[in-house]
Amino acid sequence: MTYLLVKWIHVLSATVLFGTGVGSAFYLLSISLSRDTRAVAVVARRVVQADWLFTATTMVVQPLTGWWMARLAGIPLDTPWLAWSIGLYVFAGACWLPVVWLQLRMRDLAQAAALVDAPLPAAYWRLLWRWVALGFAAFFAFLGVFYLMVAKPV
Repeated sequence: MTYLLVKWIHVLSATVLFGTGVGSAFYLLSISLSRDTRAVAVVARRVVQADWLFTATTMVVQPLTGWWMARLAGIPLDTPWLAWSIGLYVFAGACWLPVVWLQLRMRDLAQAAALVDAPLPAAYWRLLWRWVALGFAAFFAFLGVFYLMVAKPV
């Protein structure tokens, strides 16, 4: 596989990863703030599905294609901009793992509340704010990764 093809796959998967994350965060936070329990239950279920379908797969594709490009280009993994990219990526992934658990719990709480036509419980809101905090941390880490991927500062 040529460098250009690997780079295309890498950029495409980065776009899907970032876009899914931002889009999912926007929709789940927006619908949660509406306090429409049934709508929250539907959106939370879809966000979990999108995370498994798009985020999980691209979280695997990104390091594989990144490593492959570095190898093809002869760039050592300890090159500062690349090492920082890897570190920020690992940090974002460390934020994402608890987010997965939080989303599953939020989905379950929203679905249980929707079944009995009740408001979202206090536990949902506690989980949501943790989810938001981890999401912001991962968002800014990914912004850093994007900068480093493009600028490759010396």
